[in-house]
Amino acid sequence: MTKGFVAGVVATLVAGLIGAYLFVSLGLMPANADGIPPGLEKWAARKSLHATIDRQAPKGANPVAVSDKALIAGVKIYHENCAVCHGGPDGKPSNIAVGLYQHAPQLARHGVEDDGAGETYWKVFHGIRMTGMPSYHHTLSEEQIWTVTLFLQNMDKLPAAAEKAWKAVPSQAPKA
Repeated sequence: MTKGFVAGVVATLVAGLIGAYLFVSLGLMPANADGIPPGLEKWAARKSLHATIDRQAPKGANPVAVSDKALIAGVKIYHENCAVCHGGPDGKPSNIAVGLYQHAPQLARHGVEDDGAGETYWKVFHGIRMTGMPSYHHTLSEEQIWTVTLFLQNMDKLPAAAEKAWKAVPSQAPKA
């Protein structure tokens, strides 16, 4: 009886693996950026991302102190590296942002001010697999990553000088 049960479990697992292999290898799993992802894919990606960030993100406060100079530097880093996908102060997406899968949040409209500094830092440092979010740890310094994190943490309550620098970032939206 136990042998039959074990054989049934093994056969079910093998059949599941073969089915999954065929699903992927026959092109039945969407690979196009404009396709609608299956619910399982969305759940797995979201669950994995949150669990990884909870485990790996730095804890504690941002080591870069809030100042006009740091916030303006953060605006500059954002403009040069992030705005093409995440938009400028007008919150309008670029052609690149519209075509991305997963859609990049337009941070002037859907900011990350309520995320912990460590979470935002982790996303910039490591990027997010199977999205358009690249890892910046090879191209930005540790201080630059913390500086853009500082800007993102405070983009909804910038002092006058930093607000002026932010409003000067050109729109990424296509010209009509």
